[in-house]
Amino acid sequence: MNFKDDFGIKLGNAICYSGYRKGQSPAKNIYPTYNQIKEDLLLLNHNWDYIRLYDASRHAKTVLEVISKEKIDLKVMIGVCLNGEINNDRCPWGGKYSQEQLKKNKEMNQQDMKTLIHFANQYPDIVFSVSAGNEATAEWTDHLVSVESIIEYVRTLKKEIKQPVTYCENYIPWQHKLKQLVEEVDFISLHTYPIWEYKNIHEALEYTRQNYYSVKDVYQHKHVAITEAGWTTNSNGQGFPSHHANEQFQELYYDRLIKWSREIGIMTFVFEAFDEDWKGSEDPLEPEKHWGLFTIDRKSKRVMKKIPNYAKI
Repeated sequence: MNFKDDFGIKLGNAICYSGYRKGQSPAKNIYPTYNQIKEDLLLLNHNWDYIRLYDASRHAKTVLEVISKEKIDLKVMIGVCLNGEINNDRCPWGGKYSQEQLKKNKEMNQQDMKTLIHFANQYPDIVFSVSAGNEATAEWTDHLVSVESIIEYVRTLKKEIKQPVTYCENYIPWQHKLKQLVEEVDFISLHTYPIWEYKNIHEALEYTRQNYYSVKDVYQHKHVAITEAGWTTNSNGQGFPSHHANEQFQELYYDRLIKWSREIGIMTFVFEAFDEDWKGSEDPLEPEKHWGLFTIDRKSKRVMKKIPNYAKI
């Protein structure tokens, strides 16, 4: 079974895309311009067939407009960035809200679902699948949402759109916690980050394989896609040893990941296209800022320099 068998979607190169540049941030409501997004997508289109967007925001709206108006040959998975609906005492960096804020969060999530439905129906030839959320059920998340609520959102989406519906989450919740959700989604979308789990580059691909099969072997009747997998190129030593993060190791992990994904016939979205300096702490070596295959200035990192279209960028 492969992605094409399930949904008639041809396998291809896939990458997570968020276009925020220096000084831009969704938290500040400062978004990339039409021309900046056009520049990004024309660059990515040399090597990728699919991109994944994280939210139904103004940024996503512009991305879809650019693809449509400029006739760029990219298909899109689009989702929502859910706000916390439950307080989470296990989150190390937050996850606690007043009852009033939790109510507002639920209302914002419901509105985002409506926007997501609108985008999917407005661009049916571009949006090839949708996600009802991202990492909102993991025990460490600062935007915790119940499985029952996720199921409610999935059912709402499936009533209103024609595209396949999924939910994107770390591999661990899929093993047991999300068992009820599995039968609701059209396919499972999991995330795997060996570097965050103290694996060195030599252990990385095997660990990703283990993560994938820990879910696939439980739900053999369901297609499983990987919607995030990558390797950061900088670290301040917080979370894993700093020497594990560099461009050489990113290249090695990327090459092995793509080769394996093609061999077994699954869709894998590499995380991510461009570095984003708005993420994480103020430390410039914060790992969250450095997952891109390109720098924030759109320069090729080592992994891209062997591909002809990117060798001189």
